Formats: sequence, structure tokens, C-alpha cells
Amino acid sequence: MNPRRALAAALTVLLAATVTGCGADKPTSATKDTKQLEIVSWWTSGSEAAALTTLLDAFRQANPGVEPVNGAIAGGAGSEAIVELAKRLRAGDPPDVWQTFAGKSVQGYADRGSVRDVSSVFDDRLRSALHPVILRSLQRSGKPYGVPTGAHRSNVLWFNLALLNRAGVTPPAGGYTLPAFLEDLKKVKAAGVAPLCLGGKDPFTTVELFENVLLSFIGADGWADMTADRLDWRGTAVRSALRSFGELLTYADPQASGLTWDAATKKLAAGECAYESMNDSSYGELVAAGAQEGKDFGTAAFPGTGGSFLAVVDVFVAATRAKNAKNALAFLAGIDQPATQVAFSKAKGSVPVVRDVDVSSLPPYQREASRSLWALPVLLSVAHGEAMSPAFQEGFYDAVSTYVRTRDPKAFADDLRDAVANDRIPPR
Repeated sequence: MNPRRALAAALTVLLAATVTGCGADKPTSATKDTKQLEIVSWWTSGSEAAALTTLLDAFRQANPGVEPVNGAIAGGAGSEAIVELAKRLRAGDPPDVWQTFAGKSVQGYADRGSVRDVSSVFDDRLRSALHPVILRSLQRSGKPYGVPTGAHRSNVLWFNLALLNRAGVTPPAGGYTLPAFLEDLKKVKAAGVAPLCLGGKDPFTTVELFENVLLSFIGADGWADMTADRLDWRGTAVRSALRSFGELLTYADPQASGLTWDAATKKLAAGECAYESMNDSSYGELVAAGAQEGKDFGTAAFPGTGGSFLAVVDVFVAATRAKNAKNALAFLAGIDQPATQVAFSKAKGSVPVVRDVDVSSLPPYQREASRSLWALPVLLSVAHGEAMSPAFQEGFYDAVSTYVRTRDPKAFADDLRDAVANDRIPPR
């Protein structure tokens, strides 16, 4: 199955599983002592695995005698994990804890009764210190259903400084525009370098690229219109975004279709391609590859999007029918602790989402990203299932794939029209 269809299938299976899941089941006891805990995620790259280890180590230290089982599932940047998780939910055999995203993803699980209310781990400090946009994105009917590990900024442009110097290109800075970016890509290509790194084997990378281009044209107000179903998908702004997106793709690494996101990032670190549009999971992977910020690579907001923080927020949830519910809630309760937040962020490339965490020990990029999180409008991602339903997310992936294949803005809009229609159909 090709990667795009694999992810679409994962989303479809997940939606079906949550619709048919055992939403009426009462939560298992959270007072029963057990010695086990199963945690499912898709964090298997070098930086991701290191970040997950910080959470597991913190849990072990706080809960001696309980050994957490790392059930991370590799493949498809999460699509394989989503499919496996959906099967287990359908079979009534959920893991105790699993990874998802903020917004519609966690709320969808809550709607179907698959995950439990975690108000018991949300003390006054966490409720008051958590970023308000992210807090709302975790809630259903005023109750929280997950705990975030941190926020990645998705609208980021990474670049290899040596390659830009070789091509005679000035590194991007504030006010960098899409037309300037396209001109610089042309110069890099003329210098004999692959201009744009892209991990096309993971479908989300291409969709993230389009999402950033779209944000560049519609801004935060347009993003609000999109999430409220007011955006004109046949309008001038979307058509302009599609044209620029199509032009950017002409500069993509010829090997992109065979690369995962982290492999593409490693190529940037190695000087085999010049730019990458990617959430700042790339930061953790660049550092893990031995690249140094300011010496080997630089970063800027994606052209035209510097006024917003497009967030990808990883969240852990606890199963309603968790076999080890007490330990599941204990794991979630430890995530927001300041020392754990800092250690996790250093490995992952994300930033803490709790205001009272001291970020002064983080590297310069992450300190700046943290400032941006609290100073700028925070937007939720469509590519990662936060801003819109799974039905719309699948349609969004289909529409981007259709455009990549056809370069036809009408076909793109038709796919989105169908997705909006499906989004309006209430689940059975």
C-alpha cells in the first residue's frame, strides 16, 4: 500500500473503531495496585526514543517496583501505530496509555468513551499554568482527557548554512517571504545542490509543507475561518497557496519519495540538501545527528507565517478500560513535572507547555520557540488531526495528494468539499 493510502486507511480504521468501541463501559478501578504499565507510541527515531526514555525513567523513579512496557510501534510516522491501536480498541484490549495529538484527536477518543477523564491529575497548578489554548484542546465538556508532553512548532524552515553560503544565498531572517524563498531555492539548485529536503515516504511531511504554505496566504484569521468551516476552498488565497506549493515541490529532493522524515533531516545535517520545512521534531534529530545550531544549521519561521505558532501537541491518554489504571494515571501525573518537561524537551526538540517551567537551560532555538508559544496566536494543525475531525483530516490528505498528482485546484477543492460534507455528518 502506498504511504498516503496507508495513512488514510489508518484514519478510517481509527474512526470506525472509535465509533463502534465500547463507549458505555465504566472505567476500570484506579485504586488497584499492579506492577505493570503498557505505553504505546510511535516514537522510534533517535531523538523520539530518547525523549520517551526520559518519561519512562521519571515514572520508574516515582513508582519503584512498577516496570513500564515500551510498546512503541515503528512505521509510517504513526500510521502503523494508529492501525494497531484501532484493532485493539475494537477487540476491547486497549493499552493502558497511548500517544495521540491535542484537539480533535483526543476529543474524538473522549467522545467515544475510549479514554478516561483525567481531572484527578490536573491539580490547580497545572490548570493555571498550562497554555490556555492547549488546555481547551484537551477538554470535552470542561473535563481534561489527556496530558501534553510539549508543543512542537510546525511552521519552521530549517537550512544548512554551508550549502547556502556555497550557493551565495543569505540565510533567511525576519520578514522572509515565499517569493524570496523560491528565488533562493532556484539559486541553490543552480549551485548543484538538492534544494528542498522532504521525507515523502511519511505522508504528513508533504501535508505539513502545504499547511505552512496555506498559513502563509490566509494567516491566523483565515485559519480560524477554516476551522469554523468558513474558508472558501475555491477562493483566490487557496489557489495562490496551491500554485506556490506546486512550485516548491519542483525543488524537492529527487529521493524524497524513499525517505522518512528523520532520514530527510539527517540529509540536511549531512549537507545533502539545503532547506527543510518541518515541525521542530527536526531540531531534536539534527542535534542527535551531531549538527550544531548556528554553525551547521539555522532556522526561521516558514515564510509569511512568523506571526503565528502552528502547534503540534503530543498528548498521552489513559484507556477507560486500562488494566493498570492506577499506574496509567501516575504516568500521566508525572509528565508535567518541571524537571521532566525540560529533559523531555531537550531530547525531543519541543518546548514545555506549562508556564512555570524554567527554560533557561534549553538551547537558543528552543528558548526562542518557547517565547513564541506564549507571545503569538497558537493554531492547531490539520495535518496532525488537531484542528479538524478524522474525516476532514483524511479528506485534507486526499486533497493534497490529488493536487500533487494533478496540479488541478478544482480537484483539490472537490476533495475538500467532500471532506467538509463528511465532517458535518454526525457519527452513528
